Amino acid sequence: MLNKILLLIALALPAGFVEAQDYAKGQLSVAQPWSMALPPNAPTVAAYFVITNKGPDADRLQSVDSPIAGAAQLHEHINQDGLMKMQHVETVDIPAGGNVTFAPMAYHVMLLDLKDRSRLVDGQSFPLTLHFEKAGDLTVEVMVLKQPPDPAAPAHAH
Repeated sequence: MLNKILLLIALALPAGFVEAQDYAKGQLSVAQPWSMALPPNAPTVAAYFVITNKGPDADRLQSVDSPIAGAAQLHEHINQDGLMKMQHVETVDIPAGGNVTFAPMAYHVMLLDLKDRSRLVDGQSFPLTLHFEKAGDLTVEVMVLKQPPDPAAPAHAH
């Protein structure tokens, strides 16, 4: 039951963006990349977004990187023996005709060894490059927010 609630919350998060951008490459699109503003001494930061595959073939997110970090990893939260646990994953499959949500308590990008903290304050943004097996590289601008997006806010209209 908890997993279903978390999934519903994660799917509702992108609706809170009013001015966020969407990015596309081939059959893939990445919607509303965002991150939380953190205290200056925070050792890591996470990035979130939704990847949609409109094509007939699956793809795979193989890795990510950003100039603001010395390392970037794909992570997921799993429920293990009733406890939520974060773990590193090598790749993330993007199903044909489906989507994968990167959100708190789900898949996310963890940026380690932070180099440029000036871009991690509310209202700033930073580049994040996603490396897909078939679609190739796609660079997005991750918006830094003081608070998580409000799921009750009006959806971004295209």
